[in-house]
Amino acid sequence: MKNRKWTSEAINKIKADFNRSADTHLIKLNLPYFKNIDIYLKDESTHPSGSLKHRLARSLFLYGLCNGKIDSKTTIIEASSGSTAISEAYFARLLGLPFIAVIPETTSQEKVEQIEFNGGKCVKVPSAEIYSKAEYLTREMNGYYMDQFTFAERATDWRGNNNIAESIFNQMSKERHKIPSWIVVGAGTGGTSATIGRYIKYNPEYNMATQLGVTDPENSVFYEYYQTRNKDLTSNIGSRIEGIGRPRVEPSFQPDVIDRMIKVKDAASIATVKWLSSVLGRKCGGSTGTNVYATLNLAKELMENNRPGSIVTMICDSGDRYTNTYYNDNWLKSQNIDITPYIQELEKYY
Repeated sequence: MKNRKWTSEAINKIKADFNRSADTHLIKLNLPYFKNIDIYLKDESTHPSGSLKHRLARSLFLYGLCNGKIDSKTTIIEASSGSTAISEAYFARLLGLPFIAVIPETTSQEKVEQIEFNGGKCVKVPSAEIYSKAEYLTREMNGYYMDQFTFAERATDWRGNNNIAESIFNQMSKERHKIPSWIVVGAGTGGTSATIGRYIKYNPEYNMATQLGVTDPENSVFYEYYQTRNKDLTSNIGSRIEGIGRPRVEPSFQPDVIDRMIKVKDAASIATVKWLSSVLGRKCGGSTGTNVYATLNLAKELMENNRPGSIVTMICDSGDRYTNTYYNDNWLKSQNIDITPYIQELEKYY
């Protein structure tokens, strides 16, 4: 292994950063409409780098370090829609390493600024070209390609070790319905759903009681792949819900650990984050809207079947990263997105 002393110090820096960070909060939504069903939001926006991807970035750096792929002079390169790049830039700066993010042209300016704030550089390309450009830069610069879309499902220990699944079940242990009926997450790399799905199956008490629901936005192939298992599926249009949805089937996506996939219209996702801001008193990102919209429909299904229980989903990141898109009426008009029917539907819940 290259420069063991530096590698040991780098791993200790990441461990110390983890030790300084408290676990993220589990927020209970107060929705009187669902009398016997409790809904919880795992607030991943409170990580130091501001999103769910903080966990993934930490795991990917440890994976690269422990596999001898990263040393003191390595340039880190990633293909990302933004949030993973922000989190990886955070850890690259922690270790004093240069970082380059290859991002889609549609990535919000707020995310670009956060990557650059953390010392990273951005290369914008059409969405379908992020992989090839990242691979090209890796060869040209003799760098290390983090490749979240391949390694997300294997870099995290899904058996425990304080992963997100273990955290959820620990935090739920004192609640009225302590074992959730559903956990709902979006699909981006597929790493989070793989970790949670495997953890559920690994623990018999949860495997018999908890189902994993995975959401997918428009212009993404995960839902269709789940239905058909056709790995060659592609989309020529990138997802408007940043952080989830992919134009190809990613290697980390593991369909067999999922109990149900739910396709959510972009208008429903955006309407839900606007509605949710009135419930929480703060803004969340679009993928949170996708998760919560699916969660509300699952809660309604439980209620209609007279089944009490609980559902846990995610706040993936803050809405501050999307002031020029999801919270901008001019942007909505430019995308021909009408959220009015969904707002009317959501208002009955609160």
